[in-house]
Amino acid sequence: MIIVHGTIPIKPDCREQALKLARLMAEATRSEIGCISYEFYVGLSDPNTLMLFQEWESMEALMGHFQTEHMDDFLKELPDIVSGEITTKRYAVQSVDEDEAAPEESPPIIH
Repeated sequence: MIIVHGTIPIKPDCREQALKLARLMAEATRSEIGCISYEFYVGLSDPNTLMLFQEWESMEALMGHFQTEHMDDFLKELPDIVSGEITTKRYAVQSVDEDEAAPEESPPIIH
């Protein structure tokens, strides 16, 4: 699984436009093959920062996301609402079965 976390600082006077754009992007993206979740959140400490959390089944699914029409539309409008540097981090996550996660018992130490 691939997880992406991003922060997008937005211009205060473009906040409503940014929220609308985020809603449209999230709605369109959730129907993509391989998308597990795609959510925007408003920062509690700074309501003019949008935080984006995405979960994808694979890197291929994420790369396909970048080729969509709604991504093109989002990227065209983004410069009008951004007030600073956008940051993103991508994480590859591997799930572990419960049996595999349990620590092995160490043999007793005999003195």
